[in-house]
Amino acid sequence: MTLNELEIGKTAKVVRLLGEGAVKRRIMDMGITKGTAVTLRKIAPLGDPIEVTVRGYELSLRREEAVKIEVA
Repeated sequence: MTLNELEIGKTAKVVRLLGEGAVKRRIMDMGITKGTAVTLRKIAPLGDPIEVTVRGYELSLRREEAVKIEVA
């Protein structure tokens, strides 16, 4: 399952990052790495962006980025 498929209020652990190059580096720089717990907090009314809590802070991600984060 990817991060964009997670239900609001649910927490999951990052299994792997599917992006490559600069996209993967950007996601990792935001603190989203393998084994990190991520909680989906909100989804914008039109579905983009989504807000997650990771490592104790809130982070907004585009859906195209969330699709590249595999969680379990």
